[in-house]
Amino acid sequence: MKSKWMGILFSSLLLVESVQAALPPEHETQRLMLAVEQAVADDRWGDAGEYLNRLQALDTIKPTDYQFYRGLVMQQAGHFNEATAALDAYVTSAGAEGEHYTEALSLITRIERDRKSRGAGEQGIVEIQPLASIKPAAKNNVAALEKLYLTNSPRDALQQHANSLLALNAWTDGNSKIIRPDAVPDLQYRVTAGKGELQVQETEITDKGRSRVTSDAIPVYGINPLLKWDCPDDGRTCWVYDPRDGSRWLKLGSNADATEELASTLGDLIRRLQAP
Repeated sequence: MKSKWMGILFSSLLLVESVQAALPPEHETQRLMLAVEQAVADDRWGDAGEYLNRLQALDTIKPTDYQFYRGLVMQQAGHFNEATAALDAYVTSAGAEGEHYTEALSLITRIERDRKSRGAGEQGIVEIQPLASIKPAAKNNVAALEKLYLTNSPRDALQQHANSLLALNAWTDGNSKIIRPDAVPDLQYRVTAGKGELQVQETEITDKGRSRVTSDAIPVYGINPLLKWDCPDDGRTCWVYDPRDGSRWLKLGSNADATEELASTLGDLIRRLQAP
């Protein structure tokens, strides 16, 4: 009798899991958003981050509140660049009528204050920055990224963080500063860490509204992981430069902080791929 009930219970659990897995993407998006909201309300920030990562992987139009909660979770994790980009996107998309409009503005101000407090006490000569900047590859706290993206692999954490930054700062024709959650960027990238190479997929929207996808594989051996970046032309477009020949490589939106962090993240990823 006991085995019979255990069998029924096991079958029921499998049925629940199959129903969840079979949810259409738009309904799964709503389910995960509800899970994010509940996790934040319960101060379960790790769970909230996991749900947001699963949301990001879905090929659906995200609710406007998605950017707010992403910014909130990133702020809690200390990833200020990504938090600011997400909150900026929410404020621009939702406007003053947004449910979290006032809180989002307060969070942006708090992040600005926290950044200043981090730099308080640091004095020195103000130097003129060169046209293109190079930052050390190991800027990111990889342990914190592993915790944020719920992985024990530094490479996987860096790859996910790079793709998150690429999505937040994707380039749009007309040089719009913020990518709305329901908008499709005109140019976007996705990176994958391969064996001895960094694979880059580029998706471009053509004049006819069609998607053109191209792929490139960059061998990591023999290249400098200190990636160069800049935001010329009045800062409306930012670039990360190709470590192979120094030419323009990744064309991004106008968020300089996100571009700087992306260059650092990709550099760290390349450095780890170079390790035997």
